[in-house]
Amino acid sequence: MTSEYQMLVWSVILGLVQLVIAVVAAIKVRGLAWAFSPRDKVMPPLEGMAGRIDRAFSNFLETFPLFAALVLTAGALGVHGPMTQWGTMLYFWARVVYVPIYVLGLPVVRTGVWTVSAVGMVMLVLALL
Repeated sequence: MTSEYQMLVWSVILGLVQLVIAVVAAIKVRGLAWAFSPRDKVMPPLEGMAGRIDRAFSNFLETFPLFAALVLTAGALGVHGPMTQWGTMLYFWARVVYVPIYVLGLPVVRTGVWTVSAVGMVMLVLALL
């Protein structure tokens, strides 16, 4: 397995961990009755730490499909080298760091870390061009 695919797998694991953390935080605020309900009633957005956890996960969901498509395309085309390796590592490690920074409420640092993950994806695009 290439290092790019390894970073893809680790990114999936990161997404699963974020999912569990977000669900636990939401249940803590909204209760088990909400968790087991059909969720027909619109709930107000989560606030505080639970809201930041939820938004961090939503942000992951916005970027991950693009990252996965780039990694899978690079693999299918046999594009593998320093640019794809660094790109996948930048994306993954920036996403790891993004979670606690977002949860702690550090907006300027958060944007910088998000930018690093975006640079990782741009590196993958450049390697594919």
